[in-house]
Amino acid sequence: MKTIKRGFAAFLFLALAPCIFSATAADLRKLYDPVIKKVAGKYRIDPALVHVIIRAESNYDSFAISDKGAMGLMQLMPATAKQYGVNNVFDSAQNIEGGVRYLGDLVKLYEGQTKLVLAAYNAGQEAVRKYKGIPPYPETKAYITGIMKNYKKPSILAKNPVFMGRDASGRMLLTNDPEAVRKK
Repeated sequence: MKTIKRGFAAFLFLALAPCIFSATAADLRKLYDPVIKKVAGKYRIDPALVHVIIRAESNYDSFAISDKGAMGLMQLMPATAKQYGVNNVFDSAQNIEGGVRYLGDLVKLYEGQTKLVLAAYNAGQEAVRKYKGIPPYPETKAYITGIMKNYKKPSILAKNPVFMGRDASGRMLLTNDPEAVRKK
């Protein structure tokens, strides 16, 4: 059965390859938008930021490999991919999931300060720690400037959903726990 599934996947890839490789970044943005919205919602990250990062990192090329070894849409380094459970960096859904989870952790770590989050995403957390801020690397500075042209928010807010319901006595209840407001 696995052989049939793999064979079908290979056939599908080969059949769609001309379309994928001739697609523009705008076409690919539309293609990946549902996955990005779903994953960004799951980790409460602005999908617009995820799109801007993917555009800067790989221009929506799910098979991109940098000269430093970062791979896939969100250009995950092998250790980062492993840490975030990405088994196949070229699987766009896995790559986006791992990249957005990592981005979410950076947002928490740097308390939503966009430039520090971007610096850490590009140069690594150790470089941000070492320089007590944005590292003086020209590539990192250019990366942050490029992202900030398209994402002009000085802070990234991890969106916390609020659910409204009533408790057992009928009082209105506002919570971020959806289970607390489910009807029994």
